[in-house]
Amino acid sequence: MNPTRLNGLSRLSLALLMSAWSPLAGCASVTGIEKTAVPARSGPLAEATASKAALGVSTKVAAPSKPHGVLPLEVDRAVTPGNIGLSPSKDSKEDYTNYGVNSLVETLTDKLSTFAIDVDTASYAIARRKLTEGTLPPKDSVRVEEFLNSFDYGYGAPTDGPFAVHMHAAPSPFAKGHHLLRVGLQTKRPAASQRKPAHLVYLVDTSGSMQSPDKIGLIKESLRMLTSALEPKDTVAICTYAGDTREVLAPTGLADRGKILAAIDELTAGGGTAMSSGIETAYALATRTKYVGETNRVVVLSDGDANIGPSTHEEILRQIGQYKEQGITLSTVGFGDGNYQDTMMEQLADKGDGNYTYIDSPAAAHKAFVEKLGSLLEVLAKDVKVQVAFDPSIVTHYRLIGYENRVVADREFRNDSMDGGEVGAGHAVTALYDLELAPGAVGKSLATVAVRYKAPTGGQASERSFVMPPSNLVPELAAAPASLRLAVAIAGFAETLRESAYATGVDAALALAKGAVGQSNDEVELLRLMERASLLGVRRHVLVSAK
Repeated sequence: MNPTRLNGLSRLSLALLMSAWSPLAGCASVTGIEKTAVPARSGPLAEATASKAALGVSTKVAAPSKPHGVLPLEVDRAVTPGNIGLSPSKDSKEDYTNYGVNSLVETLTDKLSTFAIDVDTASYAIARRKLTEGTLPPKDSVRVEEFLNSFDYGYGAPTDGPFAVHMHAAPSPFAKGHHLLRVGLQTKRPAASQRKPAHLVYLVDTSGSMQSPDKIGLIKESLRMLTSALEPKDTVAICTYAGDTREVLAPTGLADRGKILAAIDELTAGGGTAMSSGIETAYALATRTKYVGETNRVVVLSDGDANIGPSTHEEILRQIGQYKEQGITLSTVGFGDGNYQDTMMEQLADKGDGNYTYIDSPAAAHKAFVEKLGSLLEVLAKDVKVQVAFDPSIVTHYRLIGYENRVVADREFRNDSMDGGEVGAGHAVTALYDLELAPGAVGKSLATVAVRYKAPTGGQASERSFVMPPSNLVPELAAAPASLRLAVAIAGFAETLRESAYATGVDAALALAKGAVGQSNDEVELLRLMERASLLGVRRHVLVSAK
């Protein structure tokens, strides 16, 4: 779990004065007691800092401070030409948390960027569902890192150690004078025969809110896929929670697969939502098949709603915190919309040292539970943190795009009592940086990346460093790998959907993506979603202009 994630339900009213100026559209916003627009940035850095000084804001172009715990910021994002008119769907019963937007940092002030890795992909799947249904996703549901990590960039596997690190940089297509650096981590992809036995407990929400085909119906279909993909060495148990909890199936070996599938077929929904007692029952079942050195995991399948018993965010998170120390992890799989509780589902997985997935279709279920089963079941490293060191003589300013709720204080990088992220077999992690470079940077290394991690069952941390090859900074974007251009397009798309002050506009991201995508289903689908978002934005803009 990343320690800087705080309860998204604790909506604190912050009297913070926060500014962010956009190198893309010349817009900025200040959030505080009053909201004031900063004059457009049309000249060098001195002009931008002067405009901040006029407002009484620090003239240092720096990110928000990185304390041990980072509060969720209620940011008043600026409207830019790239995102004007985008109107997210109004899902008043759904819950998402706004973690703010990272600002540009002056490297002389802070040359280190530190974060815990994130392999979740739920945010992109939620956006896919909303766009497919004809609405824009709620802006607070968009986490850029989860968009980036939903795609395969073809990183080479490590030859030594659990990670390979790949770095490439090129001029930004969105902001003149800026460059974009991609940092990619790739884990080993062990053969299925090398996978350790997995002991899973399916904890299924069967409350009244789950009574629809896209919830309980899709859960059952997903669990059939997962069960069919497991091997004889694995075990499965099933329990449910609604107004009360029920043990549906005691731990059962996959040699009796038919019995497991029959139990799945009998699942029905109805009643309240006693999530807390359901979690207790699931962990009790998991304890019965816990083996050191093997995978012991609870998989929660729900819309995240909890309304009976000790159901507050803090209480449920405290409830599961003790079990990960015993070697039992927890992953969450989200379903449905209308009352979807994204914050709850994301932080349950974070606290349980698992990953968070959202399933919006049988195809998504197949990808998560069949194609990427090894990533779900085999943890290769835990408490993974990344620290990127920039040379101030080469990189004058930088901004980490996304990972706002994964930021770690630089001083905590080697504090091994602090949790980081967990990464599974075959997982890839991608981070993108927006950079301003000093003259003469071409031909020089932009960054050194340090990765610190623990073995799945070990307490001793290891650390490795990787230097970016100078040749991986190319002079023209067209000379960059297609996978880098694809990542840049995806980040631009996400920035626009969340109405970041650094938004590029959907059409700019779409134009770049068209020249970078391959033939994979995921990439073809991305183009379709970008086109849908563009149309939704245009229609809304026409309606607004007509009034």
